[in-house]
Amino acid sequence: MQNYTKGIIYASITAFFWGFLAIALKVAVREVEPVTIVWFRFSVAFVMLSVWQLAKNQSSFRILKRPPLLLILAGVALSWNYLGYMMGIHYTTPSNAQLFIQTGPIILAVAGLVFFREKLKRNQIIGFSIAIIGFMFFYRDQLSAFFESQEKYNLGVLLTISGAVAWATYAVSQKQLVTKYSAESLNLFLFGFPALIYLPFTDLTPLLHLHWTWWLLMIFLGANTFIAYSCLALALKYLEANKVSVIIIVNPMITFITMGILTELNVNWVAHERFSIITILGAVLVFAGAVLVVKRQRKNKTA
Repeated sequence: MQNYTKGIIYASITAFFWGFLAIALKVAVREVEPVTIVWFRFSVAFVMLSVWQLAKNQSSFRILKRPPLLLILAGVALSWNYLGYMMGIHYTTPSNAQLFIQTGPIILAVAGLVFFREKLKRNQIIGFSIAIIGFMFFYRDQLSAFFESQEKYNLGVLLTISGAVAWATYAVSQKQLVTKYSAESLNLFLFGFPALIYLPFTDLTPLLHLHWTWWLLMIFLGANTFIAYSCLALALKYLEANKVSVIIIVNPMITFITMGILTELNVNWVAHERFSIITILGAVLVFAGAVLVVKRQRKNKTA
Protein backbone atom coordinates (compact mmCIF):
# COMPACT_ATOMS: atom_id res chain seq x y z
CA MET A 1 0.00 0.00 0.00
CA GLN A 2 1.34 3.44 -0.94
CA ASN A 3 2.07 5.92 1.84
CA TYR A 4 -0.47 8.35 0.37
CA THR A 5 -3.23 5.76 0.70
CA LYS A 6 -2.10 4.90 4.22
CA GLY A 7 -2.32 8.56 5.18
CA ILE A 8 -5.90 8.84 3.90
CA ILE A 9 -6.95 5.66 5.72
CA TYR A 10 -5.38 6.74 9.02
CA ALA A 11 -6.91 10.24 8.80
CA SER A 12 -10.32 8.71 7.97
CA ILE A 13 -10.16 6.44 11.01
CA THR A 14 -9.39 9.48 13.17
CA ALA A 15 -12.36 11.37 11.70
CA PHE A 16 -14.64 8.37 12.25
CA PHE A 17 -13.79 8.01 15.93
CA TRP A 18 -13.94 11.75 16.57
CA GLY A 19 -17.40 11.80 15.00
CA PHE A 20 -18.82 9.97 18.01
CA LEU A 21 -16.56 11.59 20.59
CA ALA A 22 -18.53 14.79 21.23
CA ILE A 23 -21.74 12.89 21.95
CA ALA A 24 -20.02 10.43 24.28
CA LEU A 25 -18.35 13.29 26.17
CA LYS A 26 -21.65 15.16 26.52
CA VAL A 27 -23.18 12.07 28.11
CA ALA A 28 -20.18 11.26 30.32
CA VAL A 29 -20.08 14.73 31.87
CA ARG A 30 -23.47 14.01 33.48
CA GLU A 31 -21.74 11.67 35.93
CA VAL A 32 -18.05 12.63 35.94
CA GLU A 33 -16.30 16.01 36.20
CA PRO A 34 -14.68 17.30 32.95
CA VAL A 35 -11.13 17.28 34.38
CA THR A 36 -11.55 13.70 35.58
CA ILE A 37 -12.81 12.63 32.15
CA VAL A 38 -9.78 14.24 30.48
CA TRP A 39 -7.40 12.54 32.92
CA PHE A 40 -9.11 9.18 32.44
CA ARG A 41 -8.93 9.41 28.63
CA PHE A 42 -5.20 10.12 28.66
CA SER A 43 -4.51 7.48 31.31
CA VAL A 44 -6.35 4.70 29.46
CA ALA A 45 -4.70 5.68 26.18
CA PHE A 46 -1.26 5.65 27.83
CA VAL A 47 -1.83 2.22 29.38
CA MET A 48 -3.07 0.77 26.08
CA LEU A 49 -0.13 2.16 24.13
CA SER A 50 2.36 1.09 26.81
CA VAL A 51 1.15 -2.51 26.73
CA TRP A 52 1.37 -2.49 22.94
CA GLN A 53 4.88 -1.04 22.91
CA LEU A 54 6.17 -3.34 25.65
CA ALA A 55 5.36 -6.24 23.37
CA LYS A 56 6.38 -4.54 20.13
CA ASN A 57 9.21 -2.06 20.69
CA GLN A 58 10.46 -1.27 24.19
CA SER A 59 13.02 1.23 22.90
CA SER A 60 10.17 3.69 22.23
CA PHE A 61 10.07 4.43 25.98
CA ARG A 62 13.50 6.13 25.80
CA ILE A 63 11.89 9.40 24.71
CA LEU A 64 10.28 9.71 28.15
CA LYS A 65 13.70 10.20 29.78
CA ARG A 66 14.69 13.23 27.70
CA PRO A 67 11.79 14.54 25.57
CA PRO A 68 12.63 17.30 23.07
CA LEU A 69 11.38 20.80 23.89
CA LEU A 70 9.00 20.80 20.91
CA LEU A 71 7.40 17.60 22.21
CA ILE A 72 6.85 19.21 25.63
CA LEU A 73 5.15 22.13 23.87
CA ALA A 74 2.97 19.68 21.97
CA GLY A 75 2.08 17.92 25.23
CA VAL A 76 1.04 21.19 26.91
CA ALA A 77 -1.02 22.18 23.87
CA LEU A 78 -2.77 18.80 23.65
CA SER A 79 -3.48 18.90 27.38
CA TRP A 80 -5.36 22.18 27.04
CA ASN A 81 -7.08 21.05 23.83
CA TYR A 82 -8.73 18.16 25.67
CA LEU A 83 -9.89 20.30 28.58
CA GLY A 84 -10.99 23.24 26.43
CA TYR A 85 -13.01 20.96 24.16
CA MET A 86 -14.45 19.05 27.11
CA MET A 87 -15.58 22.28 28.81
CA GLY A 88 -16.93 23.59 25.52
CA ILE A 89 -19.14 20.53 25.14
CA HIS A 90 -20.22 20.91 28.77
CA TYR A 91 -21.51 24.45 28.19
CA THR A 92 -22.88 24.01 24.66
CA THR A 93 -24.07 21.04 22.57
CA PRO A 94 -22.09 18.36 20.69
CA SER A 95 -22.76 19.91 17.26
CA ASN A 96 -21.94 23.45 18.36
CA ALA A 97 -18.71 22.28 19.94
CA GLN A 98 -17.92 20.39 16.73
CA LEU A 99 -18.49 23.57 14.74
CA PHE A 100 -15.99 25.72 16.60
CA ILE A 101 -13.39 22.99 17.19
CA GLN A 102 -12.96 22.84 13.41
CA THR A 103 -10.94 26.04 13.76
CA GLY A 104 -8.05 23.72 14.64
CA PRO A 105 -7.92 21.75 11.36
CA ILE A 106 -8.37 25.00 9.42
CA ILE A 107 -5.33 26.49 11.17
CA LEU A 108 -3.45 23.26 10.44
CA ALA A 109 -4.30 23.53 6.74
CA VAL A 110 -2.96 27.10 6.66
CA ALA A 111 0.15 26.02 8.57
CA GLY A 112 0.74 23.30 5.99
CA LEU A 113 0.86 25.94 3.27
CA VAL A 114 2.92 28.47 5.24
CA PHE A 115 5.35 26.42 7.34
CA PHE A 116 5.65 23.17 5.39
CA ARG A 117 5.54 24.77 1.90
CA GLU A 118 2.77 22.45 0.76
CA LYS A 119 1.22 23.35 -2.57
CA LEU A 120 -2.40 23.15 -3.66
CA LYS A 121 -3.45 22.18 -7.17
CA ARG A 122 -6.45 23.74 -8.89
CA ASN A 123 -8.78 20.87 -8.01
CA GLN A 124 -7.73 21.09 -4.36
CA ILE A 125 -8.43 24.83 -4.25
CA ILE A 126 -11.87 24.16 -5.72
CA GLY A 127 -12.37 21.38 -3.17
CA PHE A 128 -11.50 23.65 -0.25
CA SER A 129 -13.88 26.31 -1.57
CA ILE A 130 -16.72 23.79 -1.91
CA ALA A 131 -16.05 22.46 1.59
CA ILE A 132 -16.15 25.98 3.09
CA ILE A 133 -19.45 26.73 1.34
CA GLY A 134 -20.75 23.38 2.58
CA PHE A 135 -19.89 24.25 6.16
CA MET A 136 -21.77 27.54 5.84
CA PHE A 137 -24.88 25.57 4.88
CA PHE A 138 -24.21 22.72 7.28
CA TYR A 139 -23.95 24.90 10.35
CA ARG A 140 -26.60 27.47 9.46
CA ASP A 141 -29.05 26.02 12.00
CA GLN A 142 -26.38 25.58 14.66
CA LEU A 143 -25.22 29.18 14.23
CA SER A 144 -28.81 30.37 14.52
CA ALA A 145 -29.14 28.51 17.81
CA PHE A 146 -25.85 30.02 18.96
CA PHE A 147 -26.93 33.60 18.32
CA GLU A 148 -30.36 33.00 19.87
CA SER A 149 -28.73 31.66 23.06
CA GLN A 150 -25.61 33.78 23.04
CA GLU A 151 -25.32 34.27 26.80
CA LYS A 152 -25.51 30.53 27.45
CA TYR A 153 -22.99 29.53 24.77
CA ASN A 154 -20.41 32.33 24.93
CA LEU A 155 -18.15 30.71 27.52
CA GLY A 156 -18.39 27.30 25.85
CA VAL A 157 -17.53 28.74 22.45
CA LEU A 158 -14.49 30.63 23.77
CA LEU A 159 -13.22 27.54 25.56
CA THR A 160 -13.74 25.41 22.44
CA ILE A 161 -11.90 27.88 20.19
CA SER A 162 -9.00 28.03 22.66
CA GLY A 163 -8.90 24.23 22.54
CA ALA A 164 -8.88 24.36 18.73
CA VAL A 165 -5.90 26.75 18.67
CA ALA A 166 -4.10 24.48 21.15
CA TRP A 167 -4.83 21.45 18.95
CA ALA A 168 -3.38 23.20 15.89
CA THR A 169 -0.23 23.95 17.91
CA TYR A 170 0.01 20.27 18.83
CA ALA A 171 -0.60 19.10 15.25
CA VAL A 172 2.04 21.42 13.74
CA SER A 173 4.56 20.25 16.35
CA GLN A 174 3.63 16.61 15.74
CA LYS A 175 4.06 17.07 11.99
CA GLN A 176 7.64 18.20 12.56
CA LEU A 177 8.47 15.63 15.23
CA VAL A 178 7.14 12.60 13.37
CA THR A 179 9.89 12.98 10.77
CA LYS A 180 12.51 12.26 13.46
CA TYR A 181 10.73 10.03 15.96
CA SER A 182 8.27 7.17 15.70
CA ALA A 183 4.59 8.00 16.12
CA GLU A 184 4.32 5.49 18.97
CA SER A 185 7.16 7.00 21.01
CA LEU A 186 5.74 10.50 20.58
CA ASN A 187 2.30 9.38 21.69
CA LEU A 188 3.71 7.70 24.79
CA PHE A 189 4.76 11.14 25.98
CA LEU A 190 1.67 12.92 24.62
CA PHE A 191 -0.62 10.53 26.51
CA GLY A 192 1.47 10.23 29.67
CA PHE A 193 2.34 13.91 30.20
CA PRO A 194 -1.27 15.21 30.42
CA ALA A 195 -2.31 12.24 32.59
CA LEU A 196 0.44 13.24 35.02
CA ILE A 197 -0.27 16.98 35.17
CA TYR A 198 -4.05 16.53 35.50
CA LEU A 199 -3.79 13.93 38.28
CA PRO A 200 -3.68 16.50 41.16
CA PHE A 201 -6.94 18.04 39.92
CA THR A 202 -8.75 14.75 39.45
CA ASP A 203 -11.53 13.51 41.72
CA LEU A 204 -11.57 9.73 41.52
CA THR A 205 -14.48 9.28 43.94
CA PRO A 206 -17.25 9.39 41.27
CA LEU A 207 -15.47 6.67 39.32
CA LEU A 208 -15.73 4.29 42.26
CA HIS A 209 -19.52 4.51 42.26
CA LEU A 210 -20.20 4.29 38.53
CA HIS A 211 -22.52 1.63 37.14
CA TRP A 212 -20.82 -0.81 34.77
CA THR A 213 -22.58 0.80 31.79
CA TRP A 214 -20.92 4.12 32.61
CA TRP A 215 -17.59 2.32 32.91
CA LEU A 216 -18.07 1.03 29.38
CA LEU A 217 -18.59 4.61 28.22
CA MET A 218 -15.45 5.80 30.03
CA ILE A 219 -13.36 2.97 28.58
CA PHE A 220 -14.71 3.82 25.13
CA LEU A 221 -13.50 7.41 25.61
CA GLY A 222 -10.01 6.19 26.51
CA ALA A 223 -9.90 3.72 23.61
CA ASN A 224 -11.17 6.46 21.30
CA THR A 225 -8.24 8.64 22.35
CA PHE A 226 -5.73 5.84 21.83
CA ILE A 227 -6.99 4.85 18.38
CA ALA A 228 -7.74 8.33 17.02
CA TYR A 229 -4.46 9.96 18.03
CA SER A 230 -2.36 6.96 17.06
CA CYS A 231 -3.89 7.10 13.60
CA LEU A 232 -3.56 10.89 13.44
CA ALA A 233 0.17 10.71 14.13
CA LEU A 234 0.57 8.21 11.29
CA ALA A 235 -1.62 10.29 8.98
CA LEU A 236 0.63 13.32 9.57
CA LYS A 237 3.62 11.13 8.79
CA TYR A 238 2.32 9.90 5.43
CA LEU A 239 0.17 12.80 4.22
CA GLU A 240 0.38 16.57 3.80
CA ALA A 241 -1.04 18.59 6.69
CA ASN A 242 -3.64 20.36 4.53
CA LYS A 243 -5.05 17.02 3.30
CA VAL A 244 -5.15 15.58 6.81
CA SER A 245 -7.04 18.66 7.99
CA VAL A 246 -9.73 18.47 5.30
CA ILE A 247 -10.36 14.78 6.03
CA ILE A 248 -10.64 15.50 9.74
CA ILE A 249 -13.21 18.27 9.28
CA VAL A 250 -15.57 15.68 7.80
CA ASN A 251 -16.01 14.16 11.28
CA PRO A 252 -18.85 16.53 12.27
CA MET A 253 -20.95 14.84 9.57
CA ILE A 254 -20.92 11.70 11.71
CA THR A 255 -21.83 13.72 14.79
CA PHE A 256 -24.68 15.40 12.92
CA ILE A 257 -26.10 12.16 11.53
CA THR A 258 -25.97 10.51 14.93
CA MET A 259 -27.53 13.53 16.66
CA GLY A 260 -30.22 13.65 13.98
CA ILE A 261 -31.12 10.03 14.68
CA LEU A 262 -31.15 10.64 18.44
CA THR A 263 -33.31 13.74 17.97
CA GLU A 264 -35.81 11.77 15.89
CA LEU A 265 -35.88 9.07 18.58
CA ASN A 266 -36.57 11.86 21.11
CA VAL A 267 -34.04 10.57 23.64
CA ASN A 268 -33.82 12.50 26.92
CA TRP A 269 -30.17 11.87 27.80
CA VAL A 270 -28.63 14.32 25.30
CA ALA A 271 -29.73 17.77 24.07
CA HIS A 272 -31.55 17.78 20.75
CA GLU A 273 -30.14 19.49 17.65
CA ARG A 274 -31.55 21.53 14.78
CA PHE A 275 -31.24 20.16 11.26
CA SER A 276 -32.95 20.67 7.90
CA ILE A 277 -32.58 19.94 4.18
CA ILE A 278 -30.08 22.84 4.05
CA THR A 279 -27.97 21.08 6.66
CA ILE A 280 -28.00 17.87 4.61
CA LEU A 281 -26.99 19.83 1.48
CA GLY A 282 -24.10 21.35 3.41
CA ALA A 283 -22.93 17.91 4.53
CA VAL A 284 -22.91 16.67 0.93
CA LEU A 285 -20.89 19.71 -0.21
CA VAL A 286 -18.34 19.27 2.58
CA PHE A 287 -17.86 15.62 1.65
CA ALA A 288 -17.55 16.44 -2.07
CA GLY A 289 -15.00 19.15 -1.33
CA ALA A 290 -12.95 16.78 0.82
CA VAL A 291 -12.90 14.19 -1.96
CA LEU A 292 -11.56 16.78 -4.42
CA VAL A 293 -8.82 17.84 -2.02
CA VAL A 294 -7.49 14.33 -1.33
CA LYS A 295 -7.97 12.94 -4.85
CA ARG A 296 -4.64 12.39 -6.59
CA GLN A 297 -3.95 13.50 -10.12
CA ARG A 298 -3.46 10.76 -12.73
CA LYS A 299 0.13 11.78 -13.38
CA ASN A 300 0.95 11.31 -9.70
CA LYS A 301 -0.28 7.72 -9.77
CA THR A 302 2.19 6.75 -12.48
CA ALA A 303 5.08 8.72 -11.11
